[in-house]
Amino acid sequence: MVEYIWLIPFFPMLGAIINGVFGRRFGHGTVNAVACGSIFLSFLVSVGAFIGLLGMDPSHRFHEQVLFTWISAGSTKIDLGYLIDPLSSVMTLIVTGVGFLIHVYSTGYMHHDKGYTRFFTYLNLFCFAMLTLVLGNSFLVLFVGWEGVGLCSYLLIGFWFDDMQKAVAGMKAFVVNRIGDFGFLIAMFLIFKEFGTLNFREVMGQAPHVLLFGGAMVTAICLLLFVGATGKSAQIPLYVWLPDAMAGPTPVSALIHAATMVTAGVYMIGRCNIMFSMAPVAMGTVATVGALTALFAGTIAVTQNDIKKVLAYSTVSQLGYMFLSMGVGAYVAGIFHLMTHAFFKACLFLGSGSVIHGMHDEQDMRKMGNLRHHMPHTYRTFLIATIAIAGIPPLAGFFSKDEILWMAFSRGFTFQWFLGFLAAGITAFYMFRLVFMTFFGKEKFDHHHVHPHESPASMYLPLYVLAGLSIVGGWLGIPEALGGSNLFHHWLAPVLDSSSSNEAVKHAAAMVGSGGLGVASAYASGGANAAAAGGHDAIEYVLMAASVGYALCGITVALYLYVKRPDIPGKIAASFKGTYNLLYNKYFVDEIYGAVFVDGCVALANHFWKFWDVVVIDGLVNGMASGVRGVGAVFAKFQNGQVQAYALSIAAGAVALALLVAAF
Repeated sequence: MVEYIWLIPFFPMLGAIINGVFGRRFGHGTVNAVACGSIFLSFLVSVGAFIGLLGMDPSHRFHEQVLFTWISAGSTKIDLGYLIDPLSSVMTLIVTGVGFLIHVYSTGYMHHDKGYTRFFTYLNLFCFAMLTLVLGNSFLVLFVGWEGVGLCSYLLIGFWFDDMQKAVAGMKAFVVNRIGDFGFLIAMFLIFKEFGTLNFREVMGQAPHVLLFGGAMVTAICLLLFVGATGKSAQIPLYVWLPDAMAGPTPVSALIHAATMVTAGVYMIGRCNIMFSMAPVAMGTVATVGALTALFAGTIAVTQNDIKKVLAYSTVSQLGYMFLSMGVGAYVAGIFHLMTHAFFKACLFLGSGSVIHGMHDEQDMRKMGNLRHHMPHTYRTFLIATIAIAGIPPLAGFFSKDEILWMAFSRGFTFQWFLGFLAAGITAFYMFRLVFMTFFGKEKFDHHHVHPHESPASMYLPLYVLAGLSIVGGWLGIPEALGGSNLFHHWLAPVLDSSSSNEAVKHAAAMVGSGGLGVASAYASGGANAAAAGGHDAIEYVLMAASVGYALCGITVALYLYVKRPDIPGKIAASFKGTYNLLYNKYFVDEIYGAVFVDGCVALANHFWKFWDVVVIDGLVNGMASGVRGVGAVFAKFQNGQVQAYALSIAAGAVALALLVAAF
């Protein structure tokens, strides 16, 4: 089945073309069949490709399919092709599987929208771009998908473009991503300069021989790739687009900002793991930025009242965990959390959409309350996904998140582990704050105008599937310390074998520590090798227990503040008004960016316009014109129409010429 991988992106592309060209003539049923059917066919082919890989020897689990030569210039030849291996197979299953559920959900959520056909056209087009990204056999093909999802995110975030605020949110996402893409492009130029090719297998195979471990070139390439990842995957400092992206329809939030586009940066680093393992400085940077982002975004989520904004900052925070994992060389753990996060975060976003649908487009949690009695299906699935993201065993989030924290600690990134540990408890708190404000307590909505109701089956049935995956998805990666065999690790080992990164991890941990960002750890010297030998299982158990206990404390505090004593949060906010305003206003980062970069660019543009354009350039051009006009005006005075004056001028000129000739 692996020879048919070209069909995986082909089906959603075909669906987008059919609905885009003929969709206006179709009824909703036909549009649904084309849109949902195309992504479901892609899912079936993805499953077939996975089964095909499963039957291969682990060391030969890959299939590269070249469709045609894209660029041919002299000795340079770049093919357009697809690569299926354990890593890309996981990504295709996530994109098509979760994507199909979101398509089905959207048939109910968008049923009455006037742009129904256009929405599904964009949704199929987005899936085509994302599948091109994860299946591309080279940096260039990946970049086509990379830019494609950027375009589709602009179209989907600003889907309701007649609302200026929503249109601006789409433009913001597009512009911020272009900043990161500039770094990605430079990295591609450097890769082509060093290797003469952009093919993944060729570049990664030659990297240990062409690049110097810890050298300037490999460090520059990896840091520039990470710049691209910070834009696409919303990390500090380019995370600011993702919260505003909630302006799009809620299924867009679930698809783009939970299961697909925002994980592209994580996938790209995983695909380039061999180069990153040769760049300790880059790995330390990735780990530190990821840990800081996880905590930073989590603290903002604590004070937000828009149900989708809470989930948006939660996504930024969870992406930080993934980058922390990549930075400490635990590539498998990062992809594992990417997968489990796709399950529970898609469930949470779709659940929030169900709440908004049942509350007649209300998103403010302060105007909700006690919805569990009105929306039982939404409540049950939302609660399961919340328990999963909080890291409570045996749900999926516990296994993936704790593996990341354990890897960070065991590999000497103690400071980053501490930041991630703090973020874990905060996550449990703000997520259950969301649950308690929305589904518990007094009903705070206007009963005369708002009548909460459960969503149709087309919306809540996908929630149950995602809730089920939020429970069992983590069982694929049960660690040996808990009696499991970690099937997920064994599956990805041929592509993401973290043992090759041990040397880089040691260097990165040492440099981070020596720079004052790490805390001395007696365990750091042991590294991953001691952990692999099983000599520190006791520490692993202690850290697991501490993480779960900390999460339970966060849940307990949220229960007390928002169910038992809902009067206290307002008093706390009043007592710590400065801190509360700082968090509520998201550290004023948007305002700072607006004043420094947006207003700065506008001021610079005005300077070039008012001085260089108007004064200098226009002044020179207009000045020359005025000068010519003035000279013309002077000579025009001699053109008076009097013949005798002309004769006198000619005679005077002749005399002057004669005298000049005589003088010389």
